[in-house]
Amino acid sequence: MGAPVTRVPQTVMSTVAILGAGTLGGALAHCLAGRDCVQGIRLVDPASGIARGKALDISQAGPVERFETRVTATEHVDGVVGAAIVVLTGPADTPDDDWQSGTAGEILAQVATLNRRAPIVCAGASHASLVELGIGDLGIDTRRIIGTAPGALLSGLRALIALEADASPAEVVVNLVGVPPSHPVVPWSSATIGGYPLDDRLSPPQLARLRRCLGQLWPPGPYTLASAAAEVIEAMMTGRSRRAFACFVGEVRSGSASAQSAGVTVDASGVDTILSPRLSRVEQVQLDNALGR
Repeated sequence: MGAPVTRVPQTVMSTVAILGAGTLGGALAHCLAGRDCVQGIRLVDPASGIARGKALDISQAGPVERFETRVTATEHVDGVVGAAIVVLTGPADTPDDDWQSGTAGEILAQVATLNRRAPIVCAGASHASLVELGIGDLGIDTRRIIGTAPGALLSGLRALIALEADASPAEVVVNLVGVPPSHPVVPWSSATIGGYPLDDRLSPPQLARLRRCLGQLWPPGPYTLASAAAEVIEAMMTGRSRRAFACFVGEVRSGSASAQSAGVTVDASGVDTILSPRLSRVEQVQLDNALGR
């Protein structure tokens, strides 16, 4: 375990550093800028020409889309210094990929050294491994680093449930635990549509179809991943939020680090609380098996 995270005061407007100007990084920068929830966004990527081009393009959209967020770019990783939140996405030179293996570890180590206070958001679909690496090898506090891809998967699942029920996705309440994509566990027993159990709104064949579709929703696309990350970042920037998000969170057990999907609330320092899911007996067994307990 790393040193305890210093709890920071609520930050209303500040800067978010996005490491990677690939497709996901650009989509996230645009999504965050449009929300006007941060003062500035800094795209950090060795391919400085691409990063600056995207920053300029997003900035020029401001008058049209009516946002005032300042978007800049740099090729230097020390661009994370002073940021309220640091986000890892993927490189501009391979725009559709996440930061991978050794490169990702090196970048994360630099971030942990250069900015010891900001929460670290790992936005890529494959970034559960980054959460594990951060807490296991680099000693980053488990409250400080999270992955937001489970929220993107959950968004797709809500859309499918709403389609089956002829309802709005906003009416669907469902959670995701376990270890997606290999061992996801959906607590179907506690999911609701408009406050009513799924069993009251959907037939057994519909529920079976939804269960079969779950694996086809992974990996989420870059715009869905960007939206999921932006929601979490906005909640962090505005201080403590009562809303729960599905995120990869890490734990160290018997000297071994792991990451799993869980419902969390967040604040300006990262994870505020980890929520216990409501599971049936069968779902609890599935979760225990997924976590290797």
